[in-house]
Amino acid sequence: MTQKSLIFILLLAAFPFFSFSQSVEGIQEKAKAFLRTLENSQREQVLVSMEDSARVTWTNLPIGLAPRNGLRYGDLGDKSKIAFHKLLSELLSSQGYLKAFAIMQVDDILHELFELKYQRGEINENSIQMIRGLNWDYGNYYVLLAGNPESDRNWGVKFEGHHLSLNLTVSGDEFSMTPLFLGSDPAVVEETQYAGLRPLSKEEDYGFWFVNSLNDEQKSIATLEGKVPGDIITSPDRPQWLEEFQGIKGSDLSEAQQQILHYLIEEYIGNLNHPKANEYLAMLHAKGMDEVYFAWIGSYEPMKPHYYVIHSPDFLIEYDNVGFLDNANHIHSIWRENGNDFGEDILKNHRMAHDH
Repeated sequence: MTQKSLIFILLLAAFPFFSFSQSVEGIQEKAKAFLRTLENSQREQVLVSMEDSARVTWTNLPIGLAPRNGLRYGDLGDKSKIAFHKLLSELLSSQGYLKAFAIMQVDDILHELFELKYQRGEINENSIQMIRGLNWDYGNYYVLLAGNPESDRNWGVKFEGHHLSLNLTVSGDEFSMTPLFLGSDPAVVEETQYAGLRPLSKEEDYGFWFVNSLNDEQKSIATLEGKVPGDIITSPDRPQWLEEFQGIKGSDLSEAQQQILHYLIEEYIGNLNHPKANEYLAMLHAKGMDEVYFAWIGSYEPMKPHYYVIHSPDFLIEYDNVGFLDNANHIHSIWRENGNDFGEDILKNHRMAHDH
């Protein structure tokens, strides 16, 4: 156990009255305020039942390949957009909130980049027509409310589009925010006035920092053989949890290496609003870093295909960066809490506690 973990646990013991829990009431009030800004026809679009399969179906594909249910973000009026931003600000930290909207903005940039390639003759007419049909656009993200925060104990919010899937589930006084998918194409913008923009910079930088902190023997344990996966392994069309622990175990790391790995984990947890993030950090610190596994596939250098997974009994983080040819510039990442995708655990607890 690191000194930082020990101090954190001692603080928890010294101040038992201090709670990290985030208020469902605050989230609910923001969701209700958003609903009040909508016209009746928009409410009909945005509201579905908790049993609707759209609540637990997710994808990171662009709208042109995978149409979404719900209300299109670009069709919201200004008051509705402001209210929705307040809801997201209640769910996400400033870091997570800004990443989400940078990812949306990159869709417009990606569209612009391909139009430039077309104008320079680097892609042909058939290719640009196919690309335009993918409907990359800042406004092409969809809001869906399952259940009704105005009247139901069980309800949720999905906000999803190309390279973004945010899933909130509420049951009584509890809520979950898993799975949380964030991606970016390009990972770093290389042209236009936005050149240099990197929405998921630390997910990449800290990954390289950690893997290159390992000595040769540790690297050989952490690095798995085989080709870099074309996507995260727990993608929408695959099993949503990994049962096998692979790579190097936290107990085989030095204290300094554990600290770097902790920074990387914090980058994912820190996308959530601080009280919820602190719940996960408390869980991590209570068990320590010894049972956390890290595995890597691919190059140890940026802009070449690489992948990593961070896996513990409680959570799973996956990151994948592949691209065309040998230029890896397309990130997919996901945060998952074991057994609680789309609030599975908290909804099960609710059913067991209430006679239906």
